[in-house]
Amino acid sequence: MAIRRAHHTESPNGAGGLMPWIQRPDGTKIHSQVTGPTDAPPVLLIQGLGMNKNGWTLQRVAMATKFRTIAMDNRGAGRSSIPQQRFTLEEMADDACAVLDHYGVHDAHIVGASMGGAISQIFAVKYPERVRSLTLACTACRNQPWRAELLRHWADTANVRGLRQWADESARWLVGPRSFRRLAPAIGWLGPLATFRPSRGFSAQVDAILDTDDSMVAELGRITAPTLVIVGNQDILTPRG
Repeated sequence: MAIRRAHHTESPNGAGGLMPWIQRPDGTKIHSQVTGPTDAPPVLLIQGLGMNKNGWTLQRVAMATKFRTIAMDNRGAGRSSIPQQRFTLEEMADDACAVLDHYGVHDAHIVGASMGGAISQIFAVKYPERVRSLTLACTACRNQPWRAELLRHWADTANVRGLRQWADESARWLVGPRSFRRLAPAIGWLGPLATFRPSRGFSAQVDAILDTDDSMVAELGRITAPTLVIVGNQDILTPRG
């Protein structure tokens, strides 16, 4: 994927730019929430496949007094709309830049998890002047054949049997037995939360991941922002190496 460099200048909407919605040029509505002191260092939180901004609740609480956290729902998830047309991870990175513009933030600490980490990598290449630091958690920079096959299976499961069934089947395998026992109460919320949106938003995000080629890898060396890469030693989906 060849990254098109751009300088985004979208104007904020609403008084002070603090309304939770923005509308993108293709009509997609993106929902976000901002918390914390307005003069604190801004942190933009970008979620993974099918997840919404509520998944950042503990992090936002932990950062509440020292950072201005901006948590967004990617297109196709949470309270953001699901485009009728196919979309890309690059468009999702553009959405993230538009969210910063919406709140009048020039540059921020960018934090991305899983698919959000891939979006964050594109963001850092395309908008280097907007990145104070980059944190990439449980993510990857290229598609692997086995992971692509798994994602297609997930999309098929969600479309045929529903997101609740996908969540119930995948949670234990994804987090591993030790983490599953420790996180069981929180994981129990995943299924009900997954039914919040139609499965086509999930499938559209899967398509965006699978449509991303490996050409981005060559661009990553251009990232100069301080970068932290986080991976769990029991991570199955995005293991070390």
